[in-house]
Amino acid sequence: MIKYNLKCKNKHEFESWFSDSKEFEKLLKKKLIECLFCKTKSIKKSIMSPRISHRKKINFPNKEINKMKKDLAKLRKFVEKNFEYVGENFPREVRKIYYDKKKKKNIYGITTPKEARELKEEGIDVASIPWVNNKEN
Repeated sequence: MIKYNLKCKNKHEFESWFSDSKEFEKLLKKKLIECLFCKTKSIKKSIMSPRISHRKKINFPNKEINKMKKDLAKLRKFVEKNFEYVGENFPREVRKIYYDKKKKKNIYGITTPKEARELKEEGIDVASIPWVNNKEN
């Protein structure tokens, strides 16, 4: 698998995964790749930096980690207070809300990466939030 940063003729940037570089070239030639934002099929690879792995573990200062944990705990508390938990029914429930424009409510739940991709492909904006454990905070 390979991930490319892509840019359309209207300067929109987005990422996409391909099985290999040949697959990208084949899909591009057949005009099967389109901009997520404006749907143009005039796409080019943009400059990417390679991912370099380190054997050495990066150590963040405890102060920084604690602040991140506190911020994520606040976000979790806000979501739990203001959104309805729908569990594994999230994909079905979010579609109901999206397609029934009159029904507006905030929900959160569980979805697989594949389900999240499918929702995004339908135009449904979803976000993944790191869920810190309440017991650690």
